[in-house]
Amino acid sequence: MAVADDLDRASDSAWDWVAEQTRTYLASGGTEGHESNGVHTLILATTGRRTGTPRRCCLIYGTSGDDFVVVASKAGADEDPAWFKNLEANPSVGVQAGTRRFTARARVASAAERETLWPLMAGIFPLYDEYAGKTERVIPIVLLTPQD
Repeated sequence: MAVADDLDRASDSAWDWVAEQTRTYLASGGTEGHESNGVHTLILATTGRRTGTPRRCCLIYGTSGDDFVVVASKAGADEDPAWFKNLEANPSVGVQAGTRRFTARARVASAAERETLWPLMAGIFPLYDEYAGKTERVIPIVLLTPQD
């Protein structure tokens, strides 16, 4: 079960540029790396579904009410990203969005929610539409609801 404190001890993404962005973001307390050209990112900590150890990555986000919204695109790959598989196995996650750090509960958006959330997220990051065209899978949208 990942919680906010796992952000500091979690393993980084295997993608070097994501790992570097994540480390810079956390080292600055969320003041560096949170926003770039109007696009906001958060750090997500999940529990590894096979290892049980915390993992972290940096993701683009939007908001819907009190929820933070992320897209499990993996750049249009035919399989879901590891972080998504991890939160499916254990939906308790740690999140840092800017300077705010909290534990959240993750859930996949319903089909009805997705109809509203996909245009929102594609408006924030237009490449999501391109990614959707590269794969047969329906790219999941995840809502992160703060618990504290």
